[in-house]
Amino acid sequence: MAIAPLLHQQATERPDAPAIIDGKAGETVSFVALERQSVQLAERLQQAGLQAGEAALVLVPVSARLYAVLLALFRLGAIAQFIDPAAGLNHLERCCALHPPRALIATPKAHLLQLKSAALRRIPLKFSTHRLLSATAPLDPDTPPALPLATPALLTFTSGSTGQPKAALRTHGFLLAQHRALVHSLHLTLGEIDLSTLPIFVLANLASGVTSLLPNVDLRYPGKVNARRLLRDIRRYRPTSTAASPALLGRLVTECEATGQTLPEFRRIFTGGAPVFPGLLQRLAAIAPLAEVTAVYGSTEAEPIAHVAYHEIQPDDLARMTQGKGLLAGYPVPEIALRILGDRWGQPIPTMTTAELHAQTLPAGAVGEIVVSGDHVLPGYLHGQGDAETKFRVDGVPWHRTGDAGYLDEQGRLWLLGRCSAKLTDTWGTIYPFAVEAAAQAQPGIRRSALVAHQGRRVLLIEWAEHFPKAARSPALQDLQTALAWAQIHQFHPCQIPVDKRHNAKVDYPALQRLLDRL
Repeated sequence: MAIAPLLHQQATERPDAPAIIDGKAGETVSFVALERQSVQLAERLQQAGLQAGEAALVLVPVSARLYAVLLALFRLGAIAQFIDPAAGLNHLERCCALHPPRALIATPKAHLLQLKSAALRRIPLKFSTHRLLSATAPLDPDTPPALPLATPALLTFTSGSTGQPKAALRTHGFLLAQHRALVHSLHLTLGEIDLSTLPIFVLANLASGVTSLLPNVDLRYPGKVNARRLLRDIRRYRPTSTAASPALLGRLVTECEATGQTLPEFRRIFTGGAPVFPGLLQRLAAIAPLAEVTAVYGSTEAEPIAHVAYHEIQPDDLARMTQGKGLLAGYPVPEIALRILGDRWGQPIPTMTTAELHAQTLPAGAVGEIVVSGDHVLPGYLHGQGDAETKFRVDGVPWHRTGDAGYLDEQGRLWLLGRCSAKLTDTWGTIYPFAVEAAAQAQPGIRRSALVAHQGRRVLLIEWAEHFPKAARSPALQDLQTALAWAQIHQFHPCQIPVDKRHNAKVDYPALQRLLDRL
């Protein structure tokens, strides 16, 4: 069974239950209403010439309408293609060149991008959501056509910040496997309300009978969301769970701390998509006393990989993080196979046998590159572009190279040390960024930190928490220097650290180097 029939099943068994609460539009859409919209859209798209196997570029913000469009494309067997407009016009043009879409489905405002983009103007079929979703006689939902699990469903692109973007094509079988992994990891429970901030998780909610609350905030920039408005939606709709970027939850925590509010509504809070340090988990646990707070580790190609609940982190674990042992990510999820291989990032890993993989797997405590395999791990990129750097096969089974350095401890838990490409090797030895950053962010007042090499010196950039008193910063910096004496840092530099555009939480190392050059 592919993902589309699971969505249809919810519309059949729970027709009037709310599927999506759209905070921005101020509407609640039931499972059967969402299904009817998708049937109507699929018929219109098919009549206009869009066929199974063809790609439609979707430029629609997170909303109930977005998921009606997505379900319609799934029903047709067409491919939903997504490109982040915030990444810039150049990125959009490069992604369209990698896979030219057959159709464009966009809001009236997004259609204006055609004035600047030749790639968008070349797309043969164009649809406006305003016209596609105009009121007509509703069509009764029927069982979606049976699609082979290998049918392509979703096409997204990596940022391409370090080179050419890679196209990640997910099949219906992949989405089904990811759904099963998320159901287990996120404890999705029929009938509950989830504050949904990450689009892929809404699909898992729809297939599980969970109501998705899409808050009335701009989710494109998690680190800048209006926390007061977000809190109003939480109070109004009372969601019991959420999975969100640490940047978004950091904004929410800061607002609650400043106003003396708590979040008794939540029973489960998951955060990931960027490094999650214990300080944020502790603050979340304080304002949501009834919730289990969990950090989730994953990537575009494999979500989820591992997770750890705050209550599982012991004092010894916290001590190890302050002593340069890295960031605890927890036990790998049961749906995934995970190994640690010697760190040789930048060099292809040849095909090997299971026995050879076993021989090359590092023992507990040894640092290397994290590699994973499983049904919800992307087996390869479109046209194989990027496979040589990030994929290898073991007896015909595809494995993914995360590019992250880490190790497994004696209990089988995963510890992260940062990107393999970001490690520093100099006359003082080899050191990975998270070894220092996890220790730095355990100190009072440090909001964010980043370890880099610049002009042959180890430099730690630190960003003070917004409300940390200026008078306390100088002594706090001295305490930080003492605590990190083992890391042999040559320079500590307070500044605003640049972060990625997508999650607003990952350090943008190329931008950081440019900043240091200017300074």
